[in-house]
Amino acid sequence: MSLASNLMDIALIIAFVAVALAQIMAMIRLVIGPDTGDRILALDTMVVNAIGLIILLGIAQGTRIYFEASMIIAMLGFVSTVAYARFVLRGDIIE
Repeated sequence: MSLASNLMDIALIIAFVAVALAQIMAMIRLVIGPDTGDRILALDTMVVNAIGLIILLGIAQGTRIYFEASMIIAMLGFVSTVAYARFVLRGDIIE
């Protein structure tokens, strides 16, 4: 194995650990968040972290299908965050 391959493996491991730690911290904020806005923000952060983990998995496995899946999850995450925020603010989603 070359030095570049070893460095890439080490960088991927560090990135997985960092994003997984960020996901755990967002889960803690989701559970103990004092306000509903904090919980919405924690859910949105968890979506972003999940997308990061999926992309890292795609890089580690060397396949492109995970990138397409992450785009779908990003769109669903955005729409769900907006819908949940509108529900909290107005009491309904569609007017």
